[in-house]
Amino acid sequence: MSLGLGLSERWGAFEMEQAKVGHSSDLHGIMNASGGALAASSRKDWDAADKDADRELVLLIDPRVLDRECLARSLETQNPSLEIVAVGSSEEWHKASGGRHPEAVLLIVGSRKISEQGICAEIHDLAEEFEEQPVIVIADTDDLGQILKALEAGAKGYIPSNVGVDVAAEAILLARAGGVFVPASGVLAMRDVINSNSSRVVGLGNLFTAREAEVAEALRRGKANKIIAYELQLCESTVKVHIRNIMKKLNATNRTEVAYKIREMQA
Repeated sequence: MSLGLGLSERWGAFEMEQAKVGHSSDLHGIMNASGGALAASSRKDWDAADKDADRELVLLIDPRVLDRECLARSLETQNPSLEIVAVGSSEEWHKASGGRHPEAVLLIVGSRKISEQGICAEIHDLAEEFEEQPVIVIADTDDLGQILKALEAGAKGYIPSNVGVDVAAEAILLARAGGVFVPASGVLAMRDVINSNSSRVVGLGNLFTAREAEVAEALRRGKANKIIAYELQLCESTVKVHIRNIMKKLNATNRTEVAYKIREMQA
């Protein structure tokens, strides 16, 4: 009787041990599965981080929240190699940058005129702050005067808002490669200005020497002697000699009369 009881107790203890082992095995399996999920999640995070590391960070500055977010998403869709970070100002970027440095900076001026003192100063300040990265201006106009002012202020590119997103993305890459992007309309306008100035100088060639014709054209524009000397790389005394010769040939008594007669000749 006592022997049978001992066997029963031993068998019960064995079953309890087996149950514990099974429970431990199940728990171990759950822990393994959880660990695998964590590992997979970790790999996914690392893959995402690696993917972001391969993209070129482009800073987009525009005080208009909706406009900048829409443009940022459009540029990233057009070129997945770009990571566009849109902020309202350079100060906002510095607060959230975490020490990161952009590969290029886009400044959206919208309908504001670059000739405005504040806009020119903003472009200049950004060009100095991000001297290693190109600053590209995006504006609503393709006026040649506005383009030239942006470039003079330090911009390395000018994108009018009437171009497509694909052109804008290519302009960013061109600036990153060291080029300067300007719209075709601006280039054509510049060509017309150059051709117009050349025609005026050639038209004066029958009366003046080549250098006198250049000085005469400058007088027609109302430029001072110092400016003429600087632009033509002449001494101011040499400019005065050319002006005396021009006045003699035109039978003019002063600069105003010279300018008037030259305009009559070119009309």
